[in-house]
Amino acid sequence: MGGLTRAAAPIVGPEVRAVLLDGLGTLLELAPPAPALARALRVEYGLRLAEADAQRAFAAEIAYYRARHHEGRDAATLADLRRRCAEVLRDALPAALAGELSTAQLTAAMLGSLRFEVYPDVPATLAELRARGLSLVVVSNWDVSLPAVLADVGLAGALDGVLTSAALGAPKPAVAIFEAALALAGVAAEQAVHVGDSLAHDVAGARAAGVAPVLLRRAGVGGPPAPPEVPAISSLAELLT
Repeated sequence: MGGLTRAAAPIVGPEVRAVLLDGLGTLLELAPPAPALARALRVEYGLRLAEADAQRAFAAEIAYYRARHHEGRDAATLADLRRRCAEVLRDALPAALAGELSTAQLTAAMLGSLRFEVYPDVPATLAELRARGLSLVVVSNWDVSLPAVLADVGLAGALDGVLTSAALGAPKPAVAIFEAALALAGVAAEQAVHVGDSLAHDVAGARAAGVAPVLLRRAGVGGPPAPPEVPAISSLAELLT
């Protein structure tokens, strides 16, 4: 599948006992939230929001969240982070709509528009890796809601652990989050590989921790190429070949 892999040897060789996995872009994708937000505001509140305006507002919200995801450390701080994200969303909406909703209403509409889906190649690949005796640990720059998200999409039982930057207080590419994942899996760095879609967060972070990185570049996703010595794949299933 794919055709991006450059390594002659298997990516997951006999020495590998654990696979560390990024979250968004590797296991999960975010369904376009703008149409869902426009629909929710129309159906629930009778408000008309152009999809292009919804896209611009969500772009601002997502940028704000990505810079502060680690602040959602527990239920209270997560609620506060979501409230602030909703206010960023409000500020980016057309002025005629911005004052029509309370913060609670807009927060609920925003969260209801964020729907994560599992990539089609993920369930079977995780099942086969587990069948081969490998430990699977998610290492993700996400708030503390990620375990619940993975449970909602049916992946919780396919994984041996989930580590988020918010819970640990160390976002990728910090070595600490990779070391915590290795400890959770009960393996040494040379016995693991880490799969992710970011050169800066996944490849650089894994290498700094002594873990072999694998760059996942799904179809239609651009970005700079991986270094020549780093395997690059276009489907998670390529880990099995």
